[in-house]
Amino acid sequence: MDDAPKLDLVSNLPLSIIESILVRLPIRDAVRTSILSSKWRYRWSGISDLVFEDDRFLPNDKLIKFITQVLLLHVGPIHKFQITASYLRTCPDFDQWILFLSRNDVKEILLELGDCQWFTVPSCLFSCHKLTRLELVRCELLPPPTFKGFLHLKNLNLHQVSITGGIIQSLVSSCPLLECLTLSYIDSLALFISAPNLKYLFLEGEFKEICLEHTPVLVSVTVSMYLSDDIVEHYEQSSSCNFIKFFGGAPSLEQLIGHIYFTKFLSIGNELGCHPITCHHLKNIDLYEVNFEDIKEIMVVLRLIIHSPDLEELQISGSSNPLASSEVFDLDFWENECPSDCALKCLKTVKLTDIYGLLHEMRFIKFLLENSPILEIMSVTPSVHVIELGGRMHMVTELLEFRRVSPLARIKFSAD
Repeated sequence: MDDAPKLDLVSNLPLSIIESILVRLPIRDAVRTSILSSKWRYRWSGISDLVFEDDRFLPNDKLIKFITQVLLLHVGPIHKFQITASYLRTCPDFDQWILFLSRNDVKEILLELGDCQWFTVPSCLFSCHKLTRLELVRCELLPPPTFKGFLHLKNLNLHQVSITGGIIQSLVSSCPLLECLTLSYIDSLALFISAPNLKYLFLEGEFKEICLEHTPVLVSVTVSMYLSDDIVEHYEQSSSCNFIKFFGGAPSLEQLIGHIYFTKFLSIGNELGCHPITCHHLKNIDLYEVNFEDIKEIMVVLRLIIHSPDLEELQISGSSNPLASSEVFDLDFWENECPSDCALKCLKTVKLTDIYGLLHEMRFIKFLLENSPILEIMSVTPSVHVIELGGRMHMVTELLEFRRVSPLARIKFSAD
């Protein structure tokens, strides 16, 4: 029994199992499997997904050498190439890596070099004609004049990228299959988007303009905005209606998430006489830090709700300052903006947070309760300052006095 040959289970694994193991290992460990047996030797070189992440055992110079060696020894197609290394610095080898990828029909490229390390995207990246996904962090992006677009690109993510609005517009319009677009920390842009297949849009930064010119199948938008002095000055001088420019070219929108200053942005040029846009498919609206002391912001919220006939869920957080509020301005606009036959026929769930109990906040709550025939739950969370000032019971009393058109409507008042 002792003299019986021992089975080498590792060496005798089927190739399909070996490949399945290799794709689940970090690239450095996958390369080291060559020492296991002759059957495993260089088997890693056919891995289609090459992901290089932070590795404390590989300082900058060794990591550069390691990536170069992996690419030189690699055989077969490369579907995904990713570098996410917080300490990696740009180097001459970097351009050669991208050139190699452009000749191997790479489908996904994700590049994020060291913290605070910016790099210039080499022109050969724009020769990666089979790209379906491109994510770039902290870089300068300037397509060559000969660039005709990424005809297969579906996902584009640019974070802290130095780029002009015109280049973004040209880049997006030359990617006919683009479905998901993310632009974050890209500042002072006038953004015009025309993308016939775009479904998901994520924006974060300082935007002078956001115009959805032609996005017929766009279903979800998330916007976070920041205001610099230049942006504020631009808004003050603007006469065009941001509300129409944003919603006019997005007829299929189903979900809208607007963070800080978004309702302020939509209120620019949105005068009382402005013809509203109807969002026929909008089901979910989340708006953060809405200023209920600004009548134009209130008007934006009202018009958006009233002209979204399929609206099912509404979430709003306030940002009012009761100490600075005069509480004395026109209330007639509630009657002017809200038609007598208004009915939010699909609205079931409302969540309101950071509410102070100011006049227009309470009038807004009253409007929702009186015009939502199938409303099931309205959750109201007051601002912590209301609790400290002892206004909690007054707000509860007022809420309970409001008429509810829905027999199922429950009001949940929470201090959490």
